[in-house]
Amino acid sequence: MRDIIDRLSDWWDDGVAVGLATVVDTAKSAPRGPGAAMGVGPDGTVHGSVSGGCVEGAVYEIAREVVADGVPVLEHYGYSDDEAIAVGLTCGGELDVFVERLDRETFPHFAEVVDDIRTGLPVAVATVVDHPDAARRGRRIVLHPSEGRCTIKGSLGSDRADDAVADDALGLLAAGHNSVLTYGPDGQRLGEGMKVFVQAFAPQPRMLVFGAIDFAAAVASVGSFLGYKVTVCDARPVFATTARFPDADEVVVDWPHRYLAREHQDGRIDDRTVIAVLTHDPKFDVPLLSVALTLPAAYVGVMGSRRTHDDRVSRLREAGVTQDQLDRMSSPIGLDLGARTPEETAVSIAAEIVAARWGGTGAPLSSTDGAIHHTDAAVML
Repeated sequence: MRDIIDRLSDWWDDGVAVGLATVVDTAKSAPRGPGAAMGVGPDGTVHGSVSGGCVEGAVYEIAREVVADGVPVLEHYGYSDDEAIAVGLTCGGELDVFVERLDRETFPHFAEVVDDIRTGLPVAVATVVDHPDAARRGRRIVLHPSEGRCTIKGSLGSDRADDAVADDALGLLAAGHNSVLTYGPDGQRLGEGMKVFVQAFAPQPRMLVFGAIDFAAAVASVGSFLGYKVTVCDARPVFATTARFPDADEVVVDWPHRYLAREHQDGRIDDRTVIAVLTHDPKFDVPLLSVALTLPAAYVGVMGSRRTHDDRVSRLREAGVTQDQLDRMSSPIGLDLGARTPEETAVSIAAEIVAARWGGTGAPLSSTDGAIHHTDAAVML
């Protein structure tokens, strides 16, 4: 839903009812993951996508019906063997789509959710997508964790259900995962009958780019495109300027290792953070990597030739960096795409980050067998 939140907010502010379709569960090679959403406006316009085009036509018609009668629907879509042009996913995937009416009555706390997402505060929305009692489908709670406490707004129909789902939803929010949870009709943990979709809106993951060079501008651009909050840091004020890095969210003038250590101390580095070290200068690289390789970052990539890499490794060992820590370093940075230009190099770096995130090999899909989409790695929201 994050990618269409602005349009949904405009409709909500206007006080109109719209159809909201959300992917809540997937299997096999589904093209989009849980949380992907499509909104259908009062004038019939469509924003977003739930499958990249496979089932949008059918979902569109259901959304129009749901807006008219107010009854939410959970639909399952999969590949049709009998008729290739039938509604289904020709990629062989399967997905469950929850379609509901969104307006001020059905989701009174929507504006608060939007505000939290826009300001980077964590928020989770838990919605009943299936229940033996049709009246409880579409009910939801919104969780706003802050300073060790959590404010819960709305209700799933009982205190027992609210408490059980809230505990689990906070865990998903901490991990940055969207997921369907199954309970008994009144929130019994070992029961069945009630399915709740938890959409966790964790703050944007961070990309830290060290070294204010031309390659850094291209990496910042592709990082922003991938959904990261991008920071470019360099100790040289003449190079570290916002004019040179228009796609970065912030440009910091500071010694890289000092800035990174401070960000970690302040709790702003986590296991979704990616770090690209592009300085290839020992006086910056060694102290910076001595810090970076001890942090819980998802990725640490370092630019430089193979000769530079060998020299860097020797210097890091002398500085006390262990072999286990060195093994976390992707150096030389990026996948082997034959990249030459800053933009091509940025694509190779982005490709390696995506592969690390999802467990990809980087090999051409045409040379591999089995599932295209990897599902056993962390999800970034």
